Amino acid sequence: MTLHDDSPSTSAGPFAPDHDFALALDAHDELAPFRHHFVFAEPDLIYLDGNSLGRLPKAAIQRARHAIEEEWGRDLIRSWNRGWWDAPLRVGDAIGELIGAAPGQVIVSDTTSINLYKLALAALSLRPERKHILTDTLNFPSDAYILQGIANLLSPSPLHGQSLGSDPGYTVQYLGSDDGITPNLDQLTTAITDQTALVTLSHVVFKSGYLYDMRAITELAHRKGALVLWDLSHSVGVIPMALDDWQVDFAIGCTYKYLNGGPGSPAFLYVNRRLQDWVTSPIWGWWGQRAPFDFELDYLPAPGIRRFLVGTQPILSLLTLEAALEPIRQAGIERIRRKAICLTEYAAYLTEHLLTPFGFSLASPRDPARRGAHISLRHPEAYRITRALIEEMRLIPDFRAPDNIRLGFAPLYVSFSDVWQAFDRIRTVMLKKRYQAYPHARLTVT
Repeated sequence: MTLHDDSPSTSAGPFAPDHDFALALDAHDELAPFRHHFVFAEPDLIYLDGNSLGRLPKAAIQRARHAIEEEWGRDLIRSWNRGWWDAPLRVGDAIGELIGAAPGQVIVSDTTSINLYKLALAALSLRPERKHILTDTLNFPSDAYILQGIANLLSPSPLHGQSLGSDPGYTVQYLGSDDGITPNLDQLTTAITDQTALVTLSHVVFKSGYLYDMRAITELAHRKGALVLWDLSHSVGVIPMALDDWQVDFAIGCTYKYLNGGPGSPAFLYVNRRLQDWVTSPIWGWWGQRAPFDFELDYLPAPGIRRFLVGTQPILSLLTLEAALEPIRQAGIERIRRKAICLTEYAAYLTEHLLTPFGFSLASPRDPARRGAHISLRHPEAYRITRALIEEMRLIPDFRAPDNIRLGFAPLYVSFSDVWQAFDRIRTVMLKKRYQAYPHARLTVT
Protein backbone atom coordinates (compact mmCIF):
# COMPACT_ATOMS: atom_id res chain seq x y z
CA MET A 1 0.00 0.00 0.00
CA THR A 2 1.34 3.39 -0.95
CA LEU A 3 0.33 5.94 1.67
CA HIS A 4 0.51 9.62 0.87
CA ASP A 5 2.87 11.95 2.72
CA ASP A 6 0.10 13.17 5.02
CA SER A 7 -0.99 9.60 5.83
CA PRO A 8 -1.40 8.71 9.54
CA SER A 9 0.78 5.60 9.19
CA THR A 10 3.36 3.69 7.23
CA SER A 11 3.12 0.02 6.28
CA ALA A 12 4.86 -0.95 9.52
CA GLY A 13 2.97 1.37 11.90
CA PRO A 14 2.67 3.11 14.24
CA PHE A 15 -1.00 2.31 14.65
CA ALA A 16 -3.76 3.31 17.04
CA PRO A 17 -6.56 1.07 18.38
CA ASP A 18 -9.56 3.32 17.59
CA HIS A 19 -11.95 3.16 14.65
CA ASP A 20 -11.18 6.69 13.50
CA PHE A 21 -7.60 5.63 12.82
CA ALA A 22 -8.84 2.81 10.57
CA LEU A 23 -11.04 5.24 8.68
CA ALA A 24 -8.07 7.55 8.20
CA LEU A 25 -6.08 4.67 6.71
CA ASP A 26 -8.95 3.94 4.32
CA ALA A 27 -8.99 7.56 3.22
CA HIS A 28 -5.39 7.21 2.04
CA ASP A 29 -5.76 3.77 0.46
CA GLU A 30 -5.06 3.96 -3.27
CA LEU A 31 -6.64 0.54 -3.81
CA ALA A 32 -9.93 1.50 -2.16
CA PRO A 33 -11.72 2.06 -5.52
CA PHE A 34 -11.23 -1.61 -6.40
CA ARG A 35 -13.68 -2.55 -3.65
CA HIS A 36 -16.45 -1.47 -6.04
CA HIS A 37 -15.43 -4.20 -8.50
CA PHE A 38 -16.93 -6.83 -6.17
CA VAL A 39 -20.42 -7.87 -5.07
CA PHE A 40 -21.39 -6.91 -1.50
CA ALA A 41 -24.80 -8.55 -1.15
CA GLU A 42 -24.79 -7.96 2.64
CA PRO A 43 -23.20 -4.56 3.36
CA ASP A 44 -22.88 -5.20 7.10
CA LEU A 45 -21.12 -8.55 6.64
CA ILE A 46 -17.35 -8.49 7.18
CA TYR A 47 -15.79 -11.17 5.02
CA LEU A 48 -12.28 -12.28 6.01
CA ASP A 49 -12.28 -15.65 4.27
CA GLY A 50 -11.06 -14.61 0.83
CA ASN A 51 -8.05 -16.85 1.40
CA SER A 52 -10.51 -19.77 1.09
CA LEU A 53 -13.05 -18.39 -1.39
CA GLY A 54 -12.70 -14.95 -2.92
CA ARG A 55 -15.61 -12.56 -3.32
CA LEU A 56 -17.58 -12.51 -6.57
CA PRO A 57 -16.22 -9.94 -9.06
CA LYS A 58 -18.91 -8.05 -10.95
CA ALA A 59 -17.01 -8.62 -14.19
CA ALA A 60 -17.35 -12.38 -13.72
CA ILE A 61 -21.15 -12.07 -13.67
CA GLN A 62 -21.15 -10.17 -16.96
CA ARG A 63 -18.71 -12.61 -18.55
CA ALA A 64 -20.70 -15.64 -17.41
CA ARG A 65 -23.90 -14.19 -18.78
CA HIS A 66 -22.32 -13.51 -22.16
CA ALA A 67 -20.69 -16.96 -22.29
CA ILE A 68 -23.98 -18.69 -21.49
CA GLU A 69 -26.40 -16.60 -23.50
CA GLU A 70 -24.33 -15.70 -26.54
CA GLU A 71 -21.46 -18.16 -26.89
CA TRP A 72 -23.19 -21.32 -25.69
CA GLY A 73 -26.75 -20.17 -26.41
CA ARG A 74 -26.25 -18.61 -29.86
CA ASP A 75 -22.90 -19.72 -31.27
CA LEU A 76 -23.07 -23.23 -29.85
CA ILE A 77 -20.21 -25.49 -30.92
CA ARG A 78 -18.80 -22.78 -33.19
CA SER A 79 -17.46 -21.12 -30.04
CA TRP A 80 -14.65 -23.67 -29.85
CA ASN A 81 -13.01 -21.89 -32.76
CA ARG A 82 -13.95 -18.46 -31.41
CA GLY A 83 -11.91 -18.50 -28.22
CA TRP A 84 -12.87 -21.55 -26.21
CA TRP A 85 -10.16 -23.94 -27.42
CA ASP A 86 -7.26 -21.66 -26.53
CA ALA A 87 -8.69 -20.51 -23.19
CA PRO A 88 -6.47 -22.75 -20.99
CA LEU A 89 -3.31 -21.19 -22.45
CA ARG A 90 -4.70 -17.66 -22.74
CA VAL A 91 -5.86 -17.55 -19.12
CA GLY A 92 -2.66 -19.30 -18.10
CA ASP A 93 -0.60 -16.52 -19.65
CA ALA A 94 -2.65 -13.95 -17.71
CA ILE A 95 -1.83 -15.76 -14.47
CA GLY A 96 1.77 -15.98 -15.65
CA GLU A 97 1.94 -12.18 -15.55
CA LEU A 98 1.20 -12.32 -11.82
CA ILE A 99 3.86 -14.91 -11.00
CA GLY A 100 6.71 -13.77 -13.23
CA ALA A 101 6.28 -16.35 -15.97
CA ALA A 102 6.71 -15.55 -19.65
CA PRO A 103 3.97 -16.75 -22.04
CA GLY A 104 3.75 -20.44 -22.85
CA GLN A 105 4.60 -21.77 -19.38
CA VAL A 106 1.28 -21.71 -17.50
CA ILE A 107 -1.97 -23.47 -18.29
CA VAL A 108 -5.27 -23.50 -16.42
CA SER A 109 -6.61 -27.02 -16.10
CA ASP A 110 -7.96 -29.63 -13.67
CA THR A 111 -7.60 -29.23 -9.88
CA THR A 112 -4.64 -28.32 -7.70
CA SER A 113 -4.29 -31.90 -6.48
CA ILE A 114 -4.40 -33.38 -9.97
CA ASN A 115 -1.84 -30.85 -11.17
CA LEU A 116 0.41 -31.72 -8.23
CA TYR A 117 0.10 -35.38 -9.17
CA LYS A 118 1.01 -34.67 -12.79
CA LEU A 119 3.98 -32.44 -12.04
CA ALA A 120 5.40 -34.46 -9.15
CA LEU A 121 5.46 -37.61 -11.27
CA ALA A 122 6.93 -35.65 -14.18
CA ALA A 123 9.66 -34.29 -11.91
CA LEU A 124 10.49 -37.71 -10.48
CA SER A 125 10.90 -39.08 -13.99
CA LEU A 126 13.80 -36.64 -14.44
CA ARG A 127 15.60 -37.93 -11.33
CA PRO A 128 15.00 -41.73 -11.51
CA GLU A 129 18.07 -42.54 -9.45
CA ARG A 130 16.80 -40.50 -6.48
CA LYS A 131 14.04 -41.83 -4.22
CA HIS A 132 13.24 -39.10 -1.68
CA ILE A 133 10.51 -36.46 -1.84
CA LEU A 134 10.88 -33.61 0.68
CA THR A 135 8.00 -31.52 1.98
CA ASP A 136 7.14 -30.13 5.43
CA THR A 137 4.73 -30.83 8.26
CA LEU A 138 3.08 -27.44 7.69
CA ASN A 139 2.02 -28.26 4.14
CA PHE A 140 -1.63 -28.56 3.21
CA PRO A 141 -2.58 -32.17 4.02
CA SER A 142 -4.03 -32.76 0.55
CA ASP A 143 -0.58 -32.14 -0.93
CA ALA A 144 0.90 -34.65 1.49
CA TYR A 145 -1.74 -37.23 0.55
CA ILE A 146 -0.88 -36.88 -3.15
CA LEU A 147 2.82 -37.31 -2.40
CA GLN A 148 2.17 -40.35 -0.21
CA GLY A 149 0.08 -41.89 -2.98
CA ILE A 150 2.83 -41.31 -5.51
CA ALA A 151 5.42 -42.90 -3.21
CA ASN A 152 3.16 -45.92 -2.79
CA LEU A 153 2.56 -46.16 -6.51
CA LEU A 154 6.26 -46.13 -7.36
CA SER A 155 7.54 -48.30 -4.51
CA PRO A 156 7.60 -52.09 -4.27
CA SER A 157 5.35 -53.53 -1.56
CA PRO A 158 4.09 -50.08 -0.57
CA LEU A 159 2.86 -49.38 2.93
CA HIS A 160 1.96 -45.83 4.05
CA GLY A 161 4.55 -44.12 1.87
CA GLN A 162 7.31 -46.58 2.80
CA SER A 163 8.11 -49.97 1.32
CA LEU A 164 9.06 -53.44 2.48
CA GLY A 165 12.01 -55.54 1.38
CA SER A 166 15.56 -54.66 0.44
CA ASP A 167 14.58 -51.89 -1.98
CA PRO A 168 13.56 -48.90 0.13
CA GLY A 169 11.54 -47.48 -2.76
CA TYR A 170 10.24 -43.92 -2.66
CA THR A 171 9.77 -42.09 0.60
CA VAL A 172 8.17 -38.82 1.62
CA GLN A 173 10.28 -36.94 4.16
CA TYR A 174 8.99 -34.07 6.26
CA LEU A 175 10.76 -30.92 7.38
CA GLY A 176 9.60 -30.24 10.92
CA SER A 177 8.42 -27.18 12.82
CA ASP A 178 9.18 -26.28 16.43
CA ASP A 179 6.20 -23.98 16.92
CA GLY A 180 3.63 -24.94 14.29
CA ILE A 181 4.14 -21.52 12.68
CA THR A 182 7.49 -21.59 10.91
CA PRO A 183 9.42 -24.51 9.43
CA ASN A 184 12.74 -25.54 10.92
CA LEU A 185 14.98 -23.94 8.32
CA ASP A 186 18.11 -25.13 10.12
CA GLN A 187 17.16 -28.66 9.08
CA LEU A 188 16.61 -27.76 5.46
CA THR A 189 20.23 -27.74 4.32
CA THR A 190 20.87 -31.21 5.68
CA ALA A 191 17.41 -32.53 4.74
CA ILE A 192 18.13 -32.10 1.01
CA THR A 193 20.64 -34.81 0.09
CA ASP A 194 21.94 -36.58 -2.99
CA GLN A 195 18.89 -38.85 -2.69
CA THR A 196 16.36 -35.99 -2.83
CA ALA A 197 14.59 -35.98 -6.17
CA LEU A 198 11.98 -33.32 -5.42
CA VAL A 199 11.43 -30.54 -2.89
CA THR A 200 7.79 -29.47 -2.83
CA LEU A 201 6.48 -26.82 -0.45
CA SER A 202 3.64 -24.34 -0.14
CA HIS A 203 4.95 -20.83 -0.82
CA VAL A 204 2.65 -19.52 1.92
CA VAL A 205 1.72 -22.01 4.64
CA PHE A 206 -2.03 -22.47 4.89
CA LYS A 207 -2.42 -22.21 8.68
CA SER A 208 0.13 -19.68 9.88
CA GLY A 209 0.66 -17.67 6.71
CA TYR A 210 4.44 -18.24 6.84
CA LEU A 211 6.08 -17.10 3.57
CA TYR A 212 9.04 -19.10 2.30
CA ASP A 213 11.97 -17.46 0.53
CA MET A 214 11.24 -19.14 -2.79
CA ARG A 215 14.36 -17.94 -4.54
CA ALA A 216 16.79 -19.03 -1.81
CA ILE A 217 15.24 -22.47 -1.35
CA THR A 218 15.07 -23.11 -5.08
CA GLU A 219 18.76 -22.24 -5.38
CA LEU A 220 19.59 -24.50 -2.42
CA ALA A 221 17.73 -27.44 -3.93
CA HIS A 222 19.35 -26.95 -7.31
CA ARG A 223 22.82 -26.88 -5.77
CA LYS A 224 22.09 -30.35 -4.43
CA GLY A 225 20.67 -31.61 -7.71
CA ALA A 226 17.01 -31.69 -6.66
CA LEU A 227 14.05 -30.26 -8.52
CA VAL A 228 11.51 -27.91 -6.89
CA LEU A 229 7.73 -27.74 -7.13
CA TRP A 230 5.93 -24.86 -5.37
CA ASP A 231 2.26 -24.71 -4.37
CA LEU A 232 1.20 -21.08 -4.88
CA SER A 233 -2.40 -21.46 -3.71
CA HIS A 234 -2.08 -19.02 -0.78
CA SER A 235 0.26 -16.57 -2.49
CA VAL A 236 -0.85 -16.12 -6.10
CA GLY A 237 -2.59 -12.76 -6.46
CA VAL A 238 -1.11 -11.22 -3.31
CA ILE A 239 2.65 -11.94 -3.41
CA PRO A 240 5.00 -10.77 -6.17
CA MET A 241 7.00 -13.63 -7.69
CA ALA A 242 9.58 -14.13 -10.43
CA LEU A 243 9.39 -17.82 -11.28
CA ASP A 244 11.39 -17.48 -14.49
CA ASP A 245 14.15 -15.35 -12.97
CA TRP A 246 14.37 -17.63 -9.92
CA GLN A 247 14.65 -20.71 -12.17
CA VAL A 248 11.70 -22.43 -10.51
CA ASP A 249 11.09 -25.83 -12.10
CA PHE A 250 7.40 -26.45 -11.48
CA ALA A 251 4.49 -24.76 -9.71
CA ILE A 252 0.78 -25.30 -9.11
CA GLY A 253 -1.98 -23.25 -7.57
CA CYS A 254 -5.71 -22.81 -7.19
CA THR A 255 -7.73 -19.90 -8.54
CA TYR A 256 -10.67 -19.60 -6.15
CA LYS A 257 -8.83 -17.83 -3.32
CA TYR A 258 -7.19 -14.47 -4.02
CA LEU A 259 -7.79 -14.82 -7.78
CA ASN A 260 -11.57 -14.85 -7.13
CA GLY A 261 -12.31 -17.49 -9.77
CA GLY A 262 -15.29 -18.94 -7.90
CA PRO A 263 -15.99 -22.25 -6.12
CA GLY A 264 -14.30 -25.12 -7.92
CA SER A 265 -12.69 -22.90 -10.54
CA PRO A 266 -9.92 -24.74 -12.42
CA ALA A 267 -6.39 -24.69 -11.09
CA PHE A 268 -3.15 -23.84 -12.91
CA LEU A 269 0.27 -25.33 -13.38
CA TYR A 270 3.65 -23.94 -14.42
CA VAL A 271 6.44 -25.81 -16.17
CA ASN A 272 9.64 -23.89 -16.85
CA ARG A 273 10.30 -23.71 -20.57
CA ARG A 274 13.73 -25.33 -20.21
CA LEU A 275 12.03 -28.54 -19.00
CA GLN A 276 9.02 -28.73 -21.29
CA ASP A 277 10.62 -30.90 -23.97
CA TRP A 278 11.97 -33.32 -21.37
CA VAL A 279 8.83 -34.16 -19.43
CA THR A 280 5.39 -35.43 -20.30
CA SER A 281 2.26 -35.55 -18.21
CA PRO A 282 1.69 -38.98 -16.65
CA ILE A 283 -2.00 -38.62 -17.57
CA TRP A 284 -2.29 -38.85 -21.34
CA GLY A 285 -5.46 -37.20 -22.63
CA TRP A 286 -6.72 -36.03 -25.96
CA TRP A 287 -6.31 -32.32 -25.23
CA GLY A 288 -2.61 -32.96 -24.60
CA GLN A 289 -2.15 -34.91 -27.83
CA ARG A 290 -0.17 -33.33 -30.68
CA ALA A 291 -3.08 -33.38 -33.14
CA PRO A 292 -6.23 -34.19 -31.19
CA PHE A 293 -8.61 -33.91 -34.14
CA ASP A 294 -6.65 -36.41 -36.22
CA PHE A 295 -7.99 -39.00 -33.76
CA GLU A 296 -4.93 -41.22 -34.00
CA LEU A 297 -4.84 -44.19 -31.64
CA ASP A 298 -1.23 -43.61 -30.59
CA TYR A 299 -0.46 -40.76 -28.20
CA LEU A 300 2.10 -38.17 -29.19
CA PRO A 301 2.49 -35.29 -26.70
CA ALA A 302 1.74 -31.79 -27.90
CA PRO A 303 4.68 -29.37 -27.93
CA GLY A 304 5.25 -27.14 -24.94
CA ILE A 305 2.97 -26.65 -21.99
CA ARG A 306 -0.13 -27.92 -23.83
CA ARG A 307 0.99 -31.52 -23.26
CA PHE A 308 -0.10 -31.16 -19.62
CA LEU A 309 -3.74 -30.79 -20.60
CA VAL A 310 -5.87 -33.91 -20.29
CA GLY A 311 -9.58 -33.77 -21.12
CA THR A 312 -12.21 -31.26 -22.17
CA GLN A 313 -11.91 -28.08 -20.16
CA PRO A 314 -14.57 -26.40 -17.93
CA ILE A 315 -15.07 -23.51 -20.31
CA LEU A 316 -17.63 -21.51 -18.34
CA SER A 317 -15.40 -21.50 -15.26
CA LEU A 318 -12.36 -20.65 -17.36
CA LEU A 319 -14.03 -17.64 -18.93
CA THR A 320 -15.36 -16.24 -15.65
CA LEU A 321 -11.90 -16.71 -14.11
CA GLU A 322 -10.41 -14.74 -17.00
CA ALA A 323 -12.70 -11.83 -16.20
CA ALA A 324 -12.00 -12.10 -12.47
CA LEU A 325 -8.27 -11.61 -13.08
CA GLU A 326 -8.69 -8.16 -14.57
CA PRO A 327 -8.99 -6.12 -11.32
CA ILE A 328 -5.83 -7.81 -10.01
CA ARG A 329 -3.91 -7.04 -13.20
CA GLN A 330 -5.13 -3.44 -13.12
CA ALA A 331 -4.21 -2.91 -9.47
CA GLY A 332 -0.74 -4.41 -9.90
CA ILE A 333 0.77 -7.08 -7.71
CA GLU A 334 3.28 -4.74 -6.05
CA ARG A 335 0.57 -2.39 -4.81
CA ILE A 336 -1.51 -5.35 -3.65
CA ARG A 337 1.44 -6.68 -1.68
CA ARG A 338 2.09 -3.33 0.03
CA LYS A 339 -1.50 -3.10 1.20
CA ALA A 340 -1.50 -6.74 2.34
CA ILE A 341 1.51 -6.03 4.54
CA CYS A 342 -0.19 -3.03 6.08
CA LEU A 343 -3.44 -4.94 6.66
CA THR A 344 -1.73 -7.84 8.39
CA GLU A 345 0.50 -5.51 10.42
CA TYR A 346 -2.59 -3.65 11.57
CA ALA A 347 -4.28 -6.95 12.47
CA ALA A 348 -1.22 -8.07 14.44
CA TYR A 349 -1.29 -4.75 16.31
CA LEU A 350 -5.00 -5.12 17.14
CA THR A 351 -4.39 -8.69 18.31
CA GLU A 352 -1.88 -7.42 20.83
CA HIS A 353 -3.87 -4.40 21.99
CA LEU A 354 -7.44 -5.74 21.93
CA LEU A 355 -7.40 -9.53 22.19
CA THR A 356 -4.44 -10.72 24.25
CA PRO A 357 -6.33 -10.02 27.52
CA PHE A 358 -8.82 -12.69 26.40
CA GLY A 359 -6.20 -15.38 25.84
CA PHE A 360 -5.51 -14.91 22.14
CA SER A 361 -2.05 -15.18 20.64
CA LEU A 362 -0.71 -14.52 17.16
CA ALA A 363 -0.10 -17.83 15.37
CA SER A 364 1.65 -16.22 12.41
CA PRO A 365 5.15 -14.84 11.83
CA ARG A 366 5.66 -11.42 13.38
CA ASP A 367 7.94 -10.29 10.56
CA PRO A 368 5.74 -9.08 7.67
CA ALA A 369 8.44 -10.06 5.17
CA ARG A 370 7.84 -13.69 6.17
CA ARG A 371 4.04 -13.53 6.12
CA GLY A 372 1.43 -13.79 3.38
CA ALA A 373 -1.94 -12.01 3.32
CA HIS A 374 -3.58 -13.90 6.17
CA ILE A 375 -2.92 -14.41 9.85
CA SER A 376 -4.05 -16.95 12.42
CA LEU A 377 -5.11 -16.34 16.00
CA ARG A 378 -4.76 -19.10 18.55
CA HIS A 379 -7.29 -19.65 21.31
CA PRO A 380 -8.41 -22.82 23.17
CA GLU A 381 -12.03 -22.02 22.20
CA ALA A 382 -11.23 -21.11 18.61
CA TYR A 383 -13.91 -23.30 17.06
CA ARG A 384 -16.81 -22.09 19.21
CA ILE A 385 -15.64 -18.48 18.86
CA THR A 386 -15.67 -18.90 15.08
CA ARG A 387 -19.23 -20.27 15.22
CA ALA A 388 -20.39 -17.28 17.29
CA LEU A 389 -18.71 -14.82 14.93
CA ILE A 390 -20.35 -16.31 11.85
CA GLU A 391 -23.81 -16.91 13.26
CA GLU A 392 -24.25 -13.86 15.49
CA MET A 393 -21.68 -11.19 14.66
CA ARG A 394 -21.81 -10.95 10.85
CA LEU A 395 -18.11 -11.80 10.62
CA ILE A 396 -16.80 -14.68 8.50
CA PRO A 397 -13.31 -16.01 9.23
CA ASP A 398 -12.55 -19.74 9.19
CA PHE A 399 -11.36 -22.30 11.72
CA ARG A 400 -8.35 -24.58 11.30
CA ALA A 401 -7.79 -27.34 13.80
CA PRO A 402 -6.84 -27.55 16.51
CA ASP A 403 -7.07 -23.96 17.77
CA ASN A 404 -6.70 -21.46 14.89
CA ILE A 405 -9.03 -18.70 13.77
CA ARG A 406 -7.77 -17.71 10.34
CA LEU A 407 -8.31 -14.18 9.02
CA GLY A 408 -7.71 -13.46 5.34
CA PHE A 409 -7.12 -9.91 4.13
CA ALA A 410 -7.77 -9.76 0.39
CA PRO A 411 -6.40 -6.28 -0.39
CA LEU A 412 -8.74 -5.41 -3.26
CA TYR A 413 -11.91 -5.52 -1.17
CA VAL A 414 -10.95 -5.60 2.53
CA SER A 415 -10.75 -2.18 4.16
CA PHE A 416 -8.98 -1.11 7.34
CA SER A 417 -12.40 -0.35 8.80
CA ASP A 418 -13.33 -3.98 8.12
CA VAL A 419 -10.29 -5.09 10.09
CA TRP A 420 -11.05 -2.84 13.06
CA GLN A 421 -14.70 -3.89 13.15
CA ALA A 422 -13.71 -7.55 12.93
CA PHE A 423 -11.51 -7.28 16.00
CA ASP A 424 -14.15 -5.29 17.83
CA ARG A 425 -16.69 -8.03 17.13
CA ILE A 426 -14.29 -10.70 18.34
CA ARG A 427 -13.81 -8.69 21.52
CA THR A 428 -17.60 -8.47 21.95
CA VAL A 429 -17.94 -12.25 21.68
CA MET A 430 -15.35 -12.65 24.41
CA LEU A 431 -16.78 -9.97 26.70
CA LYS A 432 -20.25 -11.49 26.51
CA LYS A 433 -19.00 -15.11 26.32
CA ARG A 434 -21.30 -15.76 23.39
CA TYR A 435 -19.20 -18.70 22.21
CA GLN A 436 -20.33 -20.70 25.23
CA ALA A 437 -23.74 -21.20 23.60
CA TYR A 438 -22.22 -23.37 20.86
CA PRO A 439 -21.35 -27.08 21.02
CA HIS A 440 -17.83 -28.43 20.69
CA ALA A 441 -19.00 -30.78 17.92
CA ARG A 442 -17.89 -29.40 14.58
CA LEU A 443 -19.84 -28.79 11.41
CA THR A 444 -18.64 -30.63 8.29
CA VAL A 445 -17.06 -27.53 6.74
CA THR A 446 -15.05 -25.27 9.03
